[in-house]
Amino acid sequence: MPTYYPLDIGAPLQASRSDLIDLRWSAGEITADFELPDHQDQALRIFFDCPCIVRLLDEMPLSTEADNSLDIGRVPEHFAYRVKGANFEAAQSETWKFAVGPLTHYQFVTGMTCMDVLAKVAPVFTLISLQSTRDRRQ
Repeated sequence: MPTYYPLDIGAPLQASRSDLIDLRWSAGEITADFELPDHQDQALRIFFDCPCIVRLLDEMPLSTEADNSLDIGRVPEHFAYRVKGANFEAAQSETWKFAVGPLTHYQFVTGMTCMDVLAKVAPVFTLISLQSTRDRRQ
């Protein structure tokens, strides 16, 4: 049964109104930028400084896991969680988990794009200028 532990991201964020803006992934790190709907000039950057396994779901109600148990610890409109006992982590390569581990499952929930990450380090949350994200994509 999955258990969710809400994380403090350091800024207010209504999950259903947010979305993934930008994702950059290299062999040794991942950076994801998310909208902060009440802060038109800022975005939330999530950074993992390690190899990760990442899953993106482009629709919030879409579930790829057939686990009919209750989700313990979920909070309405909360964005970031540390997760224990979810099928996503259990389904990954045991060899990769052994070679890289120990791993922690993190989940980021928005109204449009949800992201799961398996990583051996905790994410770093930073508020950034939204313009810097726009400039990078052009």
